[in-house]
Amino acid sequence: MNDEIKNIENEKIFDEFDELNELDLANKTEEEIKKEYEPKVEYVEENLWHKLEKSGKKISFAKDIKALYNYMKDPQVGWYRKAIIIAALIYFISPIDTIPDFAPLFGYLDDLGVIAALLKFLGSELVPYYEPDYRV
Repeated sequence: MNDEIKNIENEKIFDEFDELNELDLANKTEEEIKKEYEPKVEYVEENLWHKLEKSGKKISFAKDIKALYNYMKDPQVGWYRKAIIIAALIYFISPIDTIPDFAPLFGYLDDLGVIAALLKFLGSELVPYYEPDYRV
């Protein structure tokens, strides 16, 4: 009985993920994937510095964002890692957040959470990308 319930629950969960077929990367070359991410990289490059100038004094993780940007620009970093960083930076740049950035005191908490999770994921791999005068 419990196995039947678990199977039914699993089927319901996977019904919601029909669009995952669009994420099939096995049939795409690395060059095709890079082409898909080029517009997103351009969006980050065009908007990141404006967002940092606007919010730099309100947030304590601006140096982390700069390090992530430097990491993203490194040609030796794999595209899959760059894709994760691009997604996090777009979330930071985007005015549509879980908690709007203009909300006093709490506006950047969701952004901090996304960036902190990414920093935890990358770990010490990110250290060389900080500015030399900054200690991690």
